[in-house]
Amino acid sequence: MAASYTALYVHLVWGTAGREPWISEAIEAPLLAAIADKCRKLRCALLAIGAMPDHVHVLASLSPAVAVSRLVQEVKGASAHLVTHRLAPEISFRWQGGYGAFTLRDEDTPVVRRYVLQQKSHHATAAIRSAWEQADILDA
Repeated sequence: MAASYTALYVHLVWGTAGREPWISEAIEAPLLAAIADKCRKLRCALLAIGAMPDHVHVLASLSPAVAVSRLVQEVKGASAHLVTHRLAPEISFRWQGGYGAFTLRDEDTPVVRRYVLQQKSHHATAAIRSAWEQADILDA
């Protein structure tokens, strides 16, 4: 049987419900670790992850066996469960219902990776990419 090769890259963005600033410094690291763990369990290689108090960006290489919608649903579900049951049960944490998903070419991954990893500096200087930060994506 011939081996298969895939190069499926996706940049995902989603926000907290109502754009509430629930991703505090106290929960950011374990929250992002939970997202990374779920990606790994779904055989989707996490290339970069970044967060702001009200949204996250994920850059991943998709497994051909996993639909984008399934990846997002499972990542959001597992991470929200962690926050509501262990990290910050005192807040009514939940993710927005929707998300943004952008496919990209292999050669574009370094640019997107830098953008995702440098979220805090991009937002501090207003050097954000509007297509990746649109209010209608993050407010859905």
